[in-house]
Amino acid sequence: MSRTAAEIATQPACWRRAADAAASSGEGLPRPGERVAVTGCGTSWFMAIAYAALREAAGQGETDAYPSSEFPSSRSYDRVVAITRSGTTTEVLDLLGALRGRGVPTVALTGAPETPVRDAADVVVALDWADEESVVQTRFATTALAFLRAALGEVPGVKTVAEAAADAEEALAEPLPDTLTGAEQWTFLGRGWTYGLALEAGLKMREAAGAWTEAYPAMEYRHGPISITGPGRVTWVFGDVPEGLAEDVARVGGTLWAHASADPVADLVRAQRLAVAVAEARGFDPDRPRNLTRSVILSS
Repeated sequence: MSRTAAEIATQPACWRRAADAAASSGEGLPRPGERVAVTGCGTSWFMAIAYAALREAAGQGETDAYPSSEFPSSRSYDRVVAITRSGTTTEVLDLLGALRGRGVPTVALTGAPETPVRDAADVVVALDWADEESVVQTRFATTALAFLRAALGEVPGVKTVAEAAADAEEALAEPLPDTLTGAEQWTFLGRGWTYGLALEAGLKMREAAGAWTEAYPAMEYRHGPISITGPGRVTWVFGDVPEGLAEDVARVGGTLWAHASADPVADLVRAQRLAVAVAEARGFDPDRPRNLTRSVILSS
């Protein structure tokens, strides 16, 4: 078993621990009614997108998500949440430094608290027990989301973290269908908070397996992206499938994958497993993805 696959398998336990941690300490986290921005790079940005949508769905306040390099300096926020596994990513550290100069409260979730992020953010939430050896992020990102999600409390129409963990255990135990592992192309779709998960699933496949993947808001799929769908290609929907979409995929010969009864993050675990399986089938090492490092540190 690859290191990446082993870390993927630990996620249900990590999520339960994250929920317990959120219940015991919410220092620095957004308060109901605050105008909040969430930021990160790569996978962390996609988790920021998911959390921002969940927070708004919970009625706790306007919440935006940005990649750290594109944060709008002209906008005012009551608090900024940064997600950074390594604690060393240049764009995140530069942004936190700039926000401190403006007096904006910041909180960073990290897997490596004894890194420069310790001095860059006002509050640091250490999730070091969910950190990874792998270059490709899996359990840290979903654990950070589980922590933030648990801190929100009840979100209408969304399962609890405990329920998500139970669904993830099923996703880890079930074999991957041949229609998924044998496809030549995958398009991932989501609505609301699951759009961030769709983006992340596509990234995992590209990082680990060098695969051709795309990701879109589910209702945008028929506005162009459906043109690449056909035999041997998968359209994967996180959460509920929009009315008529299954029929449209079938009409053009594609394969629809949807597991609407499962928590969408549990379905992301399935996509992570798929990325490893496809990588290994293609002769790639998922622990050593091409052209990637654990953290992007830019020269000054």
